[in-house]
Amino acid sequence: MNYKPEGSIFKTAENQRLISSTEGLAEAMERGIILEARAAVCDSNHDLIVDLPCANGIIRRENGAIGISEGKTRDIALISRVNKIVCFKVIGISSNENGNVTAELSRAAAQREFIEKYSDKLNIGDVIEAKITHLEQFGCFVDIGCGVPSLIPIDAISVSRIAHPSDRFKVGQFIRAVVRSREDSRICLTHKELLGTWEENANNFQAGETVSGIVRSVENYGIFVELAPNLAGLAELRDDIQPGQNVSVYIKAIIPEKMKVKLVIVDICEDCGNDISFKYFCSDDHLDIWEYSPVCSGRKIATEFN
Repeated sequence: MNYKPEGSIFKTAENQRLISSTEGLAEAMERGIILEARAAVCDSNHDLIVDLPCANGIIRRENGAIGISEGKTRDIALISRVNKIVCFKVIGISSNENGNVTAELSRAAAQREFIEKYSDKLNIGDVIEAKITHLEQFGCFVDIGCGVPSLIPIDAISVSRIAHPSDRFKVGQFIRAVVRSREDSRICLTHKELLGTWEENANNFQAGETVSGIVRSVENYGIFVELAPNLAGLAELRDDIQPGQNVSVYIKAIIPEKMKVKLVIVDICEDCGNDISFKYFCSDDHLDIWEYSPVCSGRKIATEFN
């Protein structure tokens, strides 16, 4: 089983085949296959009513998520699933005297399998796929598979500092992340180590160029302008500059030994919307160490995964 964040398999031919008939649901139950469909309603009992083409699908509250029965997971985890794709395992199929079919489903069973067979086997430094589920001031929550949540703290999103995770991500976006720590089954992630070293980013720019950037902070000694998620430069002060503005900047100098990029703001540019695209420099499935600073620099900035 290739475990994915919720919504990844809904449109696949195999998933559509199995959820479209009672025979398909019975096959999935017998084989223990995880399926996906849309949660249409969360009723007054906090049971999820699932939109199945062939049956009345129901995920009862206690089967809605791991930790619900024990009080470790709040019911908002169920309410927030309405009109979204949910994963589940079929745990029962019945019909009444009118021939109406009801399929008993369990999202918690899918999550328990995901934890046992996948996430409990992850090591610190493993690179995994995740899906952004919601954004908070302190970081972003992601689905690492079958709706199991994890957190990327705001300071682990990128080297360039951002005011809010929405400066970098949007809900529903698929990203890659690195396992930073774990406590029992709870996993914490980091993201910045995949966005390139100082040198890898700086190599995309040359002194004498004028390029675009985003103002990230205004200090009394200068203005920090992001050129890339893992690279920012310092520009001279101007009275009309505010954080969040899009600007064009002239690159005066790039100094690897000091990890500095000296800039001059040329103009304030029109806001064309939040561009959340970025490039991953790492395609590995595991990291032991990530060294951000250049070898020639007197400072060492690194992340060790152990």
